[in-house]
Amino acid sequence: MPKTATRAKADAKGQGRSGSEASNGTAENGIAGAIDVKIAHEEYLKRKRSQLAAIKDMDRDLLREMLYQMVLGRVFEQKCAEVYRLGKIGGFCHLYIGQEAIAVGSMMALKEGDYAITSYRDHVQAMIAGIEPGAVMAELYGRATGNVGGKGGSMHMFSKEKGFFGGHGIVGGQIGVATGMAYAQKYKGTDNATLCFFGEAAVNQGIFHESLNMAQLWKIPCIYICENNKYGMGTSQARAMSIANIAKKAEGYGMAGEFVDGMDVMAVRAATLRALERARRDGSPTLLEIRAYRYMGHSMSDPGKYRTTEEIKRYQERDPILLFKDSLEEAKVFSDKDFAEIDEQVRATVDAAVKFADESPFPDESALMTDVFA
Repeated sequence: MPKTATRAKADAKGQGRSGSEASNGTAENGIAGAIDVKIAHEEYLKRKRSQLAAIKDMDRDLLREMLYQMVLGRVFEQKCAEVYRLGKIGGFCHLYIGQEAIAVGSMMALKEGDYAITSYRDHVQAMIAGIEPGAVMAELYGRATGNVGGKGGSMHMFSKEKGFFGGHGIVGGQIGVATGMAYAQKYKGTDNATLCFFGEAAVNQGIFHESLNMAQLWKIPCIYICENNKYGMGTSQARAMSIANIAKKAEGYGMAGEFVDGMDVMAVRAATLRALERARRDGSPTLLEIRAYRYMGHSMSDPGKYRTTEEIKRYQERDPILLFKDSLEEAKVFSDKDFAEIDEQVRATVDAAVKFADESPFPDESALMTDVFA
C-alpha cells in the first residue's frame, strides 16, 4: 500500500460515532426512493458534528492527504467521463463519483502488507493503493504504458507490489479470492488483513455466504466491505433484496457487522480501524455495509433513466467531499487557500495523466498472446 496508508496509527480514539450508532431513525435506514431534502440536510449537520469531533485529534498531513485523494478521485472520474464521450476510452467504464469517502476512509487506514481487492468500479482504489494516475488513465486508453499493459482496461487494474489485487468483472467473484488472500496472510503468521470491496448486488451471490461462513469458522482476517449505492445496475435494492439491512446478515455467521454512513469519510475510517483491530488481534472477520450513492449511471453506457434528477440532487445535499471540506474549514484545519492549492494540484495531476495516455503507444502485436493462460 502507499506510504500514506502506513500512517494508520492508533487514532481510532476520538474518531466520532460510526454510522451504525448514528443511523437509527434516519433516512439512511430506508432503501427505496430518494430521501427528503430536509432530512438530507439534517443528516449533513449530524455528520459534520461527528466529523468535527474526529478531526480534532488527527494529523494535519493525513487529513490533507485524505482530502486530496477524495478530490483526485472525483476529478479523475469526471475526466474519464469526458474522454469516454470523445471515444478515447472504449468498452465498459464504471465511475465512482459520489462514493469517494468509502475508498479513502477504508484504504488509508491500512498498513504495509495489507491487501485490497475490488470489483470493476476500481479506478479510485487503484490510485489510493499507489498506482500512478497516468498508468490508470493509460490503461483505460488501452495503451502499452497502462497499469497492466493496456490489456485490462477499466475493470482490471492490478499491482502485486502495491498490494492491490485487482478489479474483477464477475459480480461477487472477488469475494472468494479475497477470503483466500486473507487466509494466506494468516497462514504466513502475519497480522495483516485484506479489504474486499463489492456492491450490494453481490450479496445475493452464493460466494458471499460461503466466504463469510468460512471466514468466521476459520478466523480469516478479511474485512468484507459492501459498497451499497442502492442500485444493482438499474435495479433498486428494494426490488432485489428481501432484507434491507445488509450488515445484519453478519449475524447469521456469528460475525461482527456494522452499518456505516458512506458519505462520511471519518465514519468509514473509524469503522475500518475497528475492523482492522479485530482482524489483527485474532483474525476475526467483519462485514461493513457502507451506504453511499453513485451520481452517475451504473456504467457510461447507462443513461440512468430509472432515477430522477431530483433524487440525485437530494443526495448531493450530503456530498462527501463538500461535507469533509466544510468540517475541515470549520475546525480551522484548512482555509480557502489550502483548498485552492489542492484543487490546482489535482487538476495538474489529472491533466498530466491524460497527456501521458494520449502520447502513449498501443501495445505491439507481439504482445497479443503474452499473459494469456489456458
